[in-house]
Amino acid sequence: MSRARALWDRVPAPVVDIVLVAVAAVDVWLTMWDHTRLGVGPATLGCAALVFRRRFPLGVFLLTLPIALTQPVALAPLVALFTLAERSRSRPLLAGCVALTAMASSFPWPLASFSEVGRTMTLIDFVYSLATAAAPVLFGQLLQAHRDLARRLTEIEEAREHERALHAQAVLARERAQLAREMHDVVSHQVSLIAVQAGAMQVAAKDPNVKEAARTIRSLSVTTLDELRTMVTLLRASGGQATELTPQPTLADLHKLVESSGTHAQLTGELPPVVSTPAQRALYRTVQEALTNVRKHAPGATAYVELWQDGNHVGVTVANTSPTRPSLSLPGSQQGLVGLRERADILHGTLQAGPTADGGYRVRLRIPLGAD
Repeated sequence: MSRARALWDRVPAPVVDIVLVAVAAVDVWLTMWDHTRLGVGPATLGCAALVFRRRFPLGVFLLTLPIALTQPVALAPLVALFTLAERSRSRPLLAGCVALTAMASSFPWPLASFSEVGRTMTLIDFVYSLATAAAPVLFGQLLQAHRDLARRLTEIEEAREHERALHAQAVLARERAQLAREMHDVVSHQVSLIAVQAGAMQVAAKDPNVKEAARTIRSLSVTTLDELRTMVTLLRASGGQATELTPQPTLADLHKLVESSGTHAQLTGELPPVVSTPAQRALYRTVQEALTNVRKHAPGATAYVELWQDGNHVGVTVANTSPTRPSLSLPGSQQGLVGLRERADILHGTLQAGPTADGGYRVRLRIPLGAD
């Protein structure tokens, strides 16, 4: 099954469309009984329209509908129905198209023959045509569900890989922090004792050679101690503790954050350079948390990040559109917005968050310009 699917995917789409048009034309030519201009024209147009079925599925279906009037089972409307069902998520629309196809297939043509066919036979033809038209719709919906499931499995696997990477980073950070503590508490202490003893020996020694050796030992110990302190600082920085080597993010880092957020995001607006460092950090963390929530809970949505100034207040608004596909059920602490509100309260500001009328979500932070 998978090999056949792989071979089918290798066939170019234009080749598939041309073959379908040819088969539909042969089907119409073999079964058509109305060879007048009124019968041939709509049939030709409907078959040729199958070339555009991927781009305009609903329009192509409507163009193929007249073919169903002249044939009990027409290939072109069924192909158009399958394409529409494969791409549309509107169940009422698909049900209406199935009903239209069944009505066109069962309605006597020309109208003068209605009295000859009778109501009973027309009803039987309608039920038969309804079942026939429902088959490609069900198959198209099944194929759509299969694609959605494959996409969700891919997203779940990506989320698991991300969690594994975060776990590995956390383990490495803990090990580095532990190593930093050991170097600080044990190695640095021992080297400090060596430096002290060497200094005492340098003062007490009578022999010049011994005095020089003690001075060298003390100098090397002090240099080694400085290098150890630098290494401890580096290890603590990579272990997750804030130091002077790990500066906190500012507004200058927002462009990089938006570009690397993994969502369709746009950044607009700018703020004056007099915004305090704590305020810049709060604005950055708000955008970071909001974009993370967009990626987790609104797959496929577009996010808009706007920096703004209102008198003596500055702020940021992060709004996203409604998701284009179902979201994954990912674990979360539910503390992100709570932490943002606490950060806003510390700076004497406000944070508003909630859904929008169009199915999206919006987060708005407003803080004083000189908040610190």
